[in-house]
Amino acid sequence: MNFSEVILVDELDNPIGSADKLKAHLDGKLHRAFSIFIFNKEGKMLLQQRALEKYHSGGLWSNTCCSHPSPGEETVQAAKRRLKEEVGFQTAIYKIFDFVYKAEFENGLTEYEFDHVFAGEYEGDIDYNKEEIMDVCFKSMSEIKNDLNNSPTAYTVWFKLAFPKVEAWWYQQLKYKVA
Repeated sequence: MNFSEVILVDELDNPIGSADKLKAHLDGKLHRAFSIFIFNKEGKMLLQQRALEKYHSGGLWSNTCCSHPSPGEETVQAAKRRLKEEVGFQTAIYKIFDFVYKAEFENGLTEYEFDHVFAGEYEGDIDYNKEEIMDVCFKSMSEIKNDLNNSPTAYTVWFKLAFPKVEAWWYQQLKYKVA
């Protein structure tokens, strides 16, 4: 498997080829991606602060883990692999929704992604990869919402787009737990 390549897709997530990851971002090609949101038993979300050396959005806060499956790799398997590689643990995850977004960055790169969003729960040690992540923390949904209102530039663009959908999903889960 070539981990430096991404899967190019159409607007319905049908694979149409592959490309070098950096080239896909330079050319703004739609490609498959995933984002993982992990919660603890208290309902707080595990956030990561991206390493400064990342090719874009360095130093910004984001969801627990995000990346791209490689050609020939199932998205959920890639998500599980990257969760272990980036954040240092494994846990059950399941898909909660997907969305497409496009964002251009000052360095000439463009994120144009068909993003598969997964959620899971984890309690335990977090031994994150220092080359990928500067810091981690758990925050409640209300703390995150407040941060997004007061300091939106501290968060990645995809996190700001996904958060309202994750928040709606989260409160729907709580309703079922209480019922």
